[in-house]
Amino acid sequence: MTDIENQRAGFAAIIGAPNAGKSTLVNRLTGSKVSIVTQKVQTTRFPVRGIAMEGDAQIVLVDTPGIFTPRRRLDRAMVASAWGGAEDADIVVHLIDAQSHINAESREGTAADRRSAEDTETIIANLQATGTKVVLALNKIDGMRRDTLLALSQKLFESGVYSEVYMISAANGDGVEDLKQRLALSMPKGPWLYPEDQAADVPVRVLAAEITREKVYLRVHEELPYSAAVETTSFEDRADGSARIEQTIYVERESQRPIVLGKGGQTLKWIGQKAREELNEILGRQVHLFLTVKVDPKWQDSRALYAQFGLDFDV
Repeated sequence: MTDIENQRAGFAAIIGAPNAGKSTLVNRLTGSKVSIVTQKVQTTRFPVRGIAMEGDAQIVLVDTPGIFTPRRRLDRAMVASAWGGAEDADIVVHLIDAQSHINAESREGTAADRRSAEDTETIIANLQATGTKVVLALNKIDGMRRDTLLALSQKLFESGVYSEVYMISAANGDGVEDLKQRLALSMPKGPWLYPEDQAADVPVRVLAAEITREKVYLRVHEELPYSAAVETTSFEDRADGSARIEQTIYVERESQRPIVLGKGGQTLKWIGQKAREELNEILGRQVHLFLTVKVDPKWQDSRALYAQFGLDFDV
C-alpha cells in the first residue's frame, strides 16, 4: 500500500473507430477481463471503467464504444456515450488500427478499412475542437515495416491533435507498458478512487450479460448481425455460496431465434457452457446459468436495456 500523500488518480478515455482494439487494450492494461472482445465491431455498448495500477497512480480507464456515424437510436446513444467519456477524462488515448489505416490507402483495402479510416478522420476533427490532452496509439503493428509505421505516425502527428505517439500491440503487449507509464504521469494528485485490488467498476449483472453476449457473437458471428442483446433478469446468491443467474437473449426476428438455439439446442448449450465457465472463474464461485431466447423486434427501444448499459435513451 502506497502513502496516501503520494497517490494519484484520474480518468483515461480510450477512443477510436470500431474494432481498433480498445477492449483488448483495456484488458491488457488492467491485467484482467474487463471488456468483451470479439471479431465483431461495435461490441462495447457502454463505458467500462477498468482500473489499472502503475506505481502510486490509479488509472481509471473508460472503454468507450467505437465512434462511427450513428444511424439508429442505439448507435446515437453509443456515440454520445463515447464522446461523453472522452470529455470527462484527464487524458485521451486515440487508438488506431495501423494496418487498416494503411490498407485504406491501397488497392488492397476493404470497405471496412476505408470506413475505419473515415471514422478516424471524424475523430481527429472532433478532437481538434476540444483542446483535450490526447496521445495517439498505433495498434496492431505486428509484422508491419517500421518505415511504414513511422510515415503513418508522422502523417497523423501533423494533424496537431496529439502530444505523443506510441506504437503498440494490445494483443501481445508490445509497447503497452510505456503507454501505461505515460497515463500514470497524467493522473492528478489525489487519493485512489477504488480499492487497490479492484479491476473494474461494472455491476456484476451487467458484466454477466456482456460475457454471455460475447459468447453469442463468438459462436454465430457469421449468421447473426448486430441484432442481439442479453439481459440478466435474475441474480440470486445461494446458501451454498454459488450464484443462480437467469438471462434473456433478445433477437429482432423469428428467423434469428433458431440461429441462437442451434440444432437440438446445441448452439445455446455451447453459449451457456462457455459463459458459465468464464463466470465461474471471474466470480470465484460456482455459477448456475439459465438462458432463454426471445424475439423482440423493438428491444433496441427498451429503456430498461439502455439503463442496464448506462446509456442515455433520449439522445
